[in-house]
Amino acid sequence: MAEIFHLAAPEDWAAATRDGAVTDSTRDVKLAEEGFIHCSFAEQLARTAQRFFGDLDEVVVLRIDTDRLTSPLVTEDLYGTGEAFPHVYGPINLDAVIDVRVVSPHAL
Repeated sequence: MAEIFHLAAPEDWAAATRDGAVTDSTRDVKLAEEGFIHCSFAEQLARTAQRFFGDLDEVVVLRIDTDRLTSPLVTEDLYGTGEAFPHVYGPINLDAVIDVRVVSPHAL
C-alpha cells in the first residue's frame, strides 16, 4: 500500500463527509476549477501545511491509500520546481481515506 496525504480546511472536510467525496483541490480552490486535487508525500506534508494553511489554527490531514483511489493518480512537477507532487485527477472517494487527523499546521 502506498500512501499520500491531502490537507483540507475543517469546513472542506465537513463538506466532503457530507457529500461523499473530497472535491477541494487546495485551500479555497475546488477540483472543478483546478482539474485535480493537490496531495503530498509524507516528506512534503509539513512544508505544504505551513505554506498553505499556516495562518489557521487547525488543518485536517487525510491519509490516503492509493490502492483504493477510484480516480487517476499522477506524480508530476507541474510548475517546474524540480519537485514532483501527487495529484488526483478526480474526486477522492472516502473509502480511500484511511486516517483523519486534525492538527495545527505547525505541528506536522
